[in-house]
Amino acid sequence: MTDRIDAGLDLPTPNMIAEKEGGIGWMTFNNPERRNAISFEMRQAILMILDDFIADDDIRVIVIKGAGGRAFVSGSDISQFATHRSTPEQREIYDALSAQVNAKYDEVEKPVIAMIQGFCLGAGLGTALQADIRIASDDSQFGVPAANLSLGYSYRNTKKLIDLIGPAATKDIMFTARRVPADEALRMGLISRMVPADALEETVRDVAATIAGNAPLTVRSVKANVDEALKETPDITRCDALVEACMNSEDYKEGRTAFMEKRKPVFRGK
Repeated sequence: MTDRIDAGLDLPTPNMIAEKEGGIGWMTFNNPERRNAISFEMRQAILMILDDFIADDDIRVIVIKGAGGRAFVSGSDISQFATHRSTPEQREIYDALSAQVNAKYDEVEKPVIAMIQGFCLGAGLGTALQADIRIASDDSQFGVPAANLSLGYSYRNTKKLIDLIGPAATKDIMFTARRVPADEALRMGLISRMVPADALEETVRDVAATIAGNAPLTVRSVKANVDEALKETPDITRCDALVEACMNSEDYKEGRTAFMEKRKPVFRGK
């Protein structure tokens, strides 16, 4: 097993950690005293980490997780709202940074896995919705407490929730602000898999390693196809170009050759 190494980034806060392990980039929300609530500075760090993982061709899968075992992310850091989100001017700066983070997730063409244990609430659920695959422990809880705080919840994240679980379940979660247990989240399609807490990291690691070993051009094209299919006006030309890139790649030749030679292929993303 390859040891994780620090990504070597000069982040603006110690509450975000970036590590690399083989073909996997690990981004950890490291604010356990506040159940990994996301601060302004953590959002700035997210931009830097994702930029690095996007640019690194050796990273083929990104895993996002929370530290401490009690929470994935419990929401935004409400203790900062008085200084960062109480006036129109402050909200403009705060919301602009949040929009940058959302846009950066949209730039990620590599698979993103959310490894969820404990609380996944508010901005935490919004973060989990950025992932392509959500794997949660059986003691996880999900929800959007906006109605308890008179907070607005963005169209973007509301639409992502609707696409996953439908309008009725979205209204249930949003209107009531209730906590949804992991087994119910699995039934409604909010998460992809539910596993015992002590098997969570091993399961995520195995899934990530499997994806990292597969043909990255094919994985990228599948992600693009699925994402575009959910849009009102999909960019089919882009999807076709990504499929064509697979068929013209050295990896396609390698896959065929490895199959005939009855060995595991070694894909290079070219």
